[in-house]
Amino acid sequence: MPSATYTLFLRAMREKKQISCVYQGHRRELCPILLGRTGLEEKSLVYQFGGNTSEGPIPPPGDWKCLRLAEIRDPVLRDGDWHAGNSHSSAQVCMKMVEYDVNPDSPYDPPFQL
Repeated sequence: MPSATYTLFLRAMREKKQISCVYQGHRRELCPILLGRTGLEEKSLVYQFGGNTSEGPIPPPGDWKCLRLAEIRDPVLRDGDWHAGNSHSSAQVCMKMVEYDVNPDSPYDPPFQL
């Protein structure tokens, strides 16, 4: 059974909504791009376009981040522009099994379609 956070991230992907949350003590603004697992651990590859990281404020236009969903606190969906980065040139190593991908031409062949 997926966690409430996994379900919220999936809804954000389906509806192309932003998420505001706290991760590792830092407020983050992001758009989830991939959703899946490594073993039983739920993860998401996101494009973080606002907020902070452990290194300080996220520089424009944003950056790719791999998040462990169990560490997400206070997630909230919100309206706003969808951010997916200009390019993602290397293969993801965030998770072993990609279950959802917002890219309709996903190279990961996710088992579930959005």
